[in-house]
Amino acid sequence: MELLLLSNGKATEFPGLLGWARERVQSVLARKQVKRILLIPYAVIRSDWDARANELTESLGVEAISIHHFDDPVAAINQADAIFISGGNTWRLNQLLHEYSLIVPIQRAVRERGVPYVGWSAGCNVATPSIRTTNDMPVCNAAVLPALGLFPLQINPHYLDASISGHMGETRDERLAEFCAVNPSEHVVALREASLLQVSGEAIEYWSARGQDFKIFKHGEAPQEFMDAAPLAGLTPFTPKV
Repeated sequence: MELLLLSNGKATEFPGLLGWARERVQSVLARKQVKRILLIPYAVIRSDWDARANELTESLGVEAISIHHFDDPVAAINQADAIFISGGNTWRLNQLLHEYSLIVPIQRAVRERGVPYVGWSAGCNVATPSIRTTNDMPVCNAAVLPALGLFPLQINPHYLDASISGHMGETRDERLAEFCAVNPSEHVVALREASLLQVSGEAIEYWSARGQDFKIFKHGEAPQEFMDAAPLAGLTPFTPKV
């Protein structure tokens, strides 16, 4: 299984879509001999889907085509060399993945055929067991929470532990602590901007373009900070090598 789960798609100091992770993404595409990327842009609500595909093509040097150009999206998944899922609104994305019956085809493509999966922001969220740790508003009447479950732990992308002056609502740490209190057997991996988790076979790696840590949230414990993926080995059921 080849997964690249990115907190975000763009970073100010790294030009281009996925520019901050470009070398890692291109390395996977070259190793898997990917000729064309299938982009699933369902999370994108206020921008053009073809424009997003063109951004990807220009940034990575590999042709990307949006799934909406295919009459049969399931067939498109079954024939894909690589599956990229864009950021945007997680609720809308997950709704359409279910409505178009793409959950199982994507799972089979990634798990059985070894098709690389690259997801950022919302695309990272839907790679986990559910979308319960998304930061997005439920803008559509979609109560479906189960997602692809390619990665066995919940992830919170765009993680930020800074306090905003004048903000009287809960901090991100408090929100994630609430999740763990309601779901005490589960853990949440909090990924900062310009950071990612990469799974290749049984190996898992954490990398940050800015040299920052990630956090793991557990019920009844203070969040712990880590600079490598070793602590995830004991939490993930596929017991990855690090």
